[in-house]
Amino acid sequence: MTTFQEMGISEPIKRAITDMGFEEASPIQEKAIPIALSGKDIIGQAQTGTGKTAAFAIPILEKVDTSKKFVQAIAIAPTRELAIQVSEEINRLAKYMGITSLPIYGGQSIDRQIKALKKGPHIITGTPGRLLDHIKRKTLKLDRISLVVLDEADEMLDMGFLEDIERILKETPEEKQTLLFSATMPKPIQNLAERFMNDPELVKMKAKEVTSPNVKQIYYEVNERDKFEVLCRLLDVDNPELAVIFGRTKRRVDELSDALNKRGYLADGLHGDLNQRQRDVVMNKFREGNIDILVATDVAARGIDVSGVTHVYNFDIPQDPESYVHRIGRTGRAGKTGLAITFATPRETGQIQSIEKASKGNIQRKSIPTVAEARESIQQTAVEKMIQLVEEEQYTQFKHAAGELLDQYDSIALVSVALKLLSKEQRDIPVQLTSETPRYASKPKIQEKSRRNYKGNRELGGNGRKKPSMTTRKKKAL
Repeated sequence: MTTFQEMGISEPIKRAITDMGFEEASPIQEKAIPIALSGKDIIGQAQTGTGKTAAFAIPILEKVDTSKKFVQAIAIAPTRELAIQVSEEINRLAKYMGITSLPIYGGQSIDRQIKALKKGPHIITGTPGRLLDHIKRKTLKLDRISLVVLDEADEMLDMGFLEDIERILKETPEEKQTLLFSATMPKPIQNLAERFMNDPELVKMKAKEVTSPNVKQIYYEVNERDKFEVLCRLLDVDNPELAVIFGRTKRRVDELSDALNKRGYLADGLHGDLNQRQRDVVMNKFREGNIDILVATDVAARGIDVSGVTHVYNFDIPQDPESYVHRIGRTGRAGKTGLAITFATPRETGQIQSIEKASKGNIQRKSIPTVAEARESIQQTAVEKMIQLVEEEQYTQFKHAAGELLDQYDSIALVSVALKLLSKEQRDIPVQLTSETPRYASKPKIQEKSRRNYKGNRELGGNGRKKPSMTTRKKKAL
């Protein structure tokens, strides 16, 4: 394996890489970086989690001229989470270079973005829709761009962004370097490469989809409406030391972490809307054991490396085998064993089989624990906690009060109440989460020609049909 010191990278970047704790380049980095540094266009076929962000970020940084205060490179990504992540990685690699990267995405104040753009960032990472908004407003000019990156191109195709990408590329100079990264190469992406790239070199990496033998994998068939109650039962039965729970959306992560705290669990959420300081606060709490449950989206969880994670819960089923392997790789590290639990609705059980086949894993189906089993586990945990406190003599300041209570009440009654208090009475607080539309292993390709149509489809539940009006529903009922 090649080290970064051997790759002809400039000293400031090598210093930043060392600060980040990396020494050896990943296979995609080892192959793609030298080609990109030579100025050639690249088609990189690689899965998520292979280190492809650095594979294009390093060549971008080597090409930027810090004396020029205008946008010199853009990276287009399908989601705001990925746009933020790419920008953060670029900024970490540019730590000693005086180069700035700015993420631009929908959902954030456009006036704030315009103000940031006026400061002259060197690199922009953004989602297609918001990039187009700025181009139309003339607050973002791409006429002096020297390098363009299309990240996760197949995902952008699935989301209906192909026409937007073409419009953006038409705003860039003909003489530029283009780096395209995609897990798969469907025909529309091949056509895009032929139209906008100059004799690209293909860098193809085989997907590593094999799960660790140290991770026991199980799944439960659960209706969407029952997921949270089942999760709480499992947390009580499993009693994880540190757990990561994966949710599909930012809304899911926020609702789930809030609901868990209401029930007495120590949890916090991690997703793309958090800034770096907020993320650092959450991760420090998790590393230091101030919370024992981290709820996260796929993209926000990339790069999480916390020793001691004993359990991973896929509250929402992963969209593909690569995501599954990446998620459950948070546990079973350094020779330790881990447990990966996946919830699948009745319509998603076929996806479990697809994941199992592709990841070469063995995912066993289990029966959901009963309420009685969960209560028994809660009581056992409380007993163990009480014994631990006694053995550690963490009770001396309460001895006088205990003596007075024993003069008035039965000792068994007092111990029972103490166990009840240790058993987190919040477990009975009612909680309701917003339902999420299931994703399927093979998503239908979206044929709409604009992101606006895609957005409409998504809001309507993904089938492109509007909900019937109240009058229509009444007629049908009659």
